[in-house]
Amino acid sequence: LRFSCRVWGGLVQAGGSLRLACAASGFTFADYAVGWFRQAPGKEREGVSCIPASDGSTYYADSVKGRFTISSDDAKNTVYLQMNSLKPEDTAVYYCAADSWGSCAKVVNSRDDMDYWGKGTLVTVSS
Repeated sequence: LRFSCRVWGGLVQAGGSLRLACAASGFTFADYAVGWFRQAPGKEREGVSCIPASDGSTYYADSVKGRFTISSDDAKNTVYLQMNSLKPEDTAVYYCAADSWGSCAKVVNSRDDMDYWGKGTLVTVSS
């Protein structure tokens, strides 16, 4: 089981956009809840967004609502996080994670007991 996480854009200025992608091998994302977490320097890891295994509402933290969009491409077994109107406070290490429970409850509650975690990727937003 393996995750790989890619970032398109790297360092970006405030107001800019970046897209994160999380691709999985060895299992099917569609059977899992897939979430994005982030951890800023000196802060605890927080759940940012999630897409559940079955039809249902996606989740966004209040801090990113209206700016971030999570989506999935089942054919590519990849989940994306499109981040627009980025702010310096979005600077953090971003992680994707998957959970066989299928619901987004763990992401909503920023729990760290998701079944699988990808390597983090640093997103830096300059002011």
